[in-house]
Amino acid sequence: MLEKAGIPTVVVDLEDQDSLVKNEALAYGVPNIRFLHASRTIAGPVDVEAFIDPMVKELTRPLTDKEKETGRWEGPQQQRVLFEGTLEEAEAFYQQVEKIPSLRNALISIYGDGLPITVPTEERVQEMLTGTSHKPDELIVHLTDVPRNWGVTLKKGDPVEFMPMAWSATVEKVAINAVMAGCRPEHLPVVLAMAASGGGTGDGRGGSGFCISGPIAKEIGMNYGIGMFGPGNLPSKTIGRAADLMWRNLGGSIPGVSSMVSNGNIVTNGGVCFAENADDLPTGWKGLNEEYGFKKDESIVLATRVGPYVRTGNFPNGGYRALQKSGHGGMARRLGVKGQPGLHNWLEYILPGLWAASQGGFTFVLPVLMARDMQAYGFESKDAVYEWLYEHSFEPLKEYMLRAGPDLTTNGWLGVEKTSGKHWRELPEDYMVPLMDSPFENCIIVAGGEEETPLILSGRSADPNLAFSIDYWR
Repeated sequence: MLEKAGIPTVVVDLEDQDSLVKNEALAYGVPNIRFLHASRTIAGPVDVEAFIDPMVKELTRPLTDKEKETGRWEGPQQQRVLFEGTLEEAEAFYQQVEKIPSLRNALISIYGDGLPITVPTEERVQEMLTGTSHKPDELIVHLTDVPRNWGVTLKKGDPVEFMPMAWSATVEKVAINAVMAGCRPEHLPVVLAMAASGGGTGDGRGGSGFCISGPIAKEIGMNYGIGMFGPGNLPSKTIGRAADLMWRNLGGSIPGVSSMVSNGNIVTNGGVCFAENADDLPTGWKGLNEEYGFKKDESIVLATRVGPYVRTGNFPNGGYRALQKSGHGGMARRLGVKGQPGLHNWLEYILPGLWAASQGGFTFVLPVLMARDMQAYGFESKDAVYEWLYEHSFEPLKEYMLRAGPDLTTNGWLGVEKTSGKHWRELPEDYMVPLMDSPFENCIIVAGGEEETPLILSGRSADPNLAFSIDYWR
C-alpha cells in the first residue's frame, strides 16, 4: 500500500527468495519494488549492520518513473483456449514440462501436477458444468466477510484470490481443472466449494486438505471407512487432486519460482480429500456441518490446515485395547491404572509429546470406536474434549520461551500478553501460558476403519471461516 501511494518501500528477504519476491510484487501491482538481501547464516546483529545503511538509502531515495509503474500480471494460464488440435496432440501439450534453474533444472509440469491428465476439451468441460446450476462466467467470490491475519478482512463479494499469484477464477475455470483431475459432474459442487476456500492454495504454499461433511459424501460414493486415505476411491482421489491443479493453474504456483516451500508437503502431495462418518457419531457429538453452524442435512467442505506431519497416537492399537479392556500394558503403567479395567483417557498418554513440534490446536481423525470410548469415558461432546486439551496445554513462561513459534506471535516478546494485559517481559517465569489461543482451535473428525488408531494432523482446522457450503454450488 505504501509503494502504491508513492512512498518508497524496501522488502528485506533471503537471496534465494528473489524469484518469490518478484512474483509477489507482480501479483500485488508493485512490479518494481525495491528489495535487499538478508543472510541465512550470518549472526543477526552483524547481518543488520550490513543492510541497514543500504535500506535507509533506499527508503529515502525518491521513486523512479519505472518504480511507479503499477499493474498485475495475469499470465497465460488465464486464457480460455490454450490449444487447438487433435486429442493426441493435446495430451502432449498438457504434458509439457519446463526446466527450473533454481531447482537445478528439474522438470516441472507447466499445466499439471506431474501426473497424466484428462484433456479438458470443450465437450468435457460442458459436461462437467452440468454438475452445477451456476453460470460458467460467474466469478468465484467470498460469500461472507472473512477475517484473516494481521487485521485484514476479506469482504463479501470480493473475488477469491488463488495464491501465490492472487489470481481470480470463474466457475468454468474451476470446471476445467475438475476435468483435468478426472472428476465427474456430480463432484463439481464439492470442487467449487473448495475453490471458494482458495482452492487449497492457502498462503501460496499449499498444504490444505479437505473434509466433506453431510449427505453428499454418500451420494457420490466417498469412502469414509477402512483405507479412506489410501488408493481406490475415485471421488476422494480426483476431488483432492483438483486442489493441486487449482494451485498450479488458478494460483500460478511454480516450485522455485512463485512458491518457495522448502520440501513440499508429503501429506498433501496429490491432494487430500476425505469424508466424515456422520452415521456413527457418539451420542451428543455433532457432525462437522452442525459444529460449524450449518444444518445436519447440509453438505459442507472443511478446509483443514494440514501441516507437514501426520502422527498416530504413538501407540499400537493392541496397546490401546489392553489399556481399555483390562488395564494392562505400557499405556496402563504410564497412566498409573495397571490392573484397572474400564475406559481410560488415552489423551493423557500422548500429552507429554503433543506440542513437541508445534503450538496451537490439532485436528484429530478418530475411528468410531475410539470416539465412542471417549464419550463413554465422560467427554459428552466434542467441546468437552477441546476444553480438556486447552486446560492441559498450559506451561510456565520459562518453558514457553524455549519454543520457537512464540518468538513471532509475541512480536519478539515485546508485545502484550492478552490474558494478563501485561507486556511479556513483565511477567514472572512461573506465569502459566496456554499453547493455544482458545479451546476451539482443535477439531475432531470421526472417520476411518475399525482399528483403534487415531491420526493427528499438526495443522489447525477449527476456524468457522474454513467451512464452505457445497449445496450452494449445486
